[in-house]
Amino acid sequence: MMKAKQISLLTILLLFFLSSNRLNAQEQLLDDGVLRILAIGNSFSEDAIEQNLYELAKAGKKKIVIGNLYIGGAPLSLHVSNARADKPAYRYRKINIDGHMSEKVNERLSTALVDEAWDYISFQQASPLSGDYDSYAKDLPILYDYVTKHVKYPETKYILHQTWAYQNGSSHEGFIRYNRNQNTMYNAIVGTSQEVFNWGNFQVLVPAGTAIQNARSTYLGDQFTRDGYHLNLDYGRYVAACTWYEALFQENVINNTFLPLKVTYVEGQIAREAAHQAVASPYGITVLKSFQLMK
Repeated sequence: MMKAKQISLLTILLLFFLSSNRLNAQEQLLDDGVLRILAIGNSFSEDAIEQNLYELAKAGKKKIVIGNLYIGGAPLSLHVSNARADKPAYRYRKINIDGHMSEKVNERLSTALVDEAWDYISFQQASPLSGDYDSYAKDLPILYDYVTKHVKYPETKYILHQTWAYQNGSSHEGFIRYNRNQNTMYNAIVGTSQEVFNWGNFQVLVPAGTAIQNARSTYLGDQFTRDGYHLNLDYGRYVAACTWYEALFQENVINNTFLPLKVTYVEGQIAREAAHQAVASPYGITVLKSFQLMK
């Protein structure tokens, strides 16, 4: 009997030791000085994180890996459908620690979730539904539940990506939902993102929508898209990337030295200030008065 008890005690201690080592290994992977983020997104995540964010991180002496599960125009409901069927529906793009981008086609959500020890995974709605709270309430809890059950490590945290309102005059059919009015759309996006973030499931809000609206208050005006809804390839995308940088690293992006080649010095100042103010006040516009008369 005594011997059996000793063996049982040794077994328990061994299991505890192995479990402790496994947990320590997980913590080391997630705390290895590299920030790994994965977006479950569409073309708006492409605009926000596939350009400039890596370069901003490098200029700030940060190490980062960026993943994007891309389907153009994908709403949360489509991601839910793909998850349930484990469908190989994504173009999975990844920027590795050296800045090299790779792409896998026909990728599954389940596969990408365990591809890296993701520090953060972001969720966003398709742009026409970005101000529709009911669409989030219907599908986001299901997708969130799936992701949290399939990630590699339980220490992963979650991001809500607040996207931007369309340019006034945009021909996008989804603009009808907001009476083709940018302010109406922006206010709906802000109200919805605030309610959803207040659920308490997310550790980070990336207020790209407010950052773009802040930047629109400057002399640049309503010229931040290339087609009425996707961000332009220079200072539009730079605003979004700056917002992601500050929200992720909690470091003032105004002090970051990276500037894209096709972005002027003043445009860069506007982008960084717009992003900084958005992270500070994500649910309301900060008018950038210093940049209203500059040309």
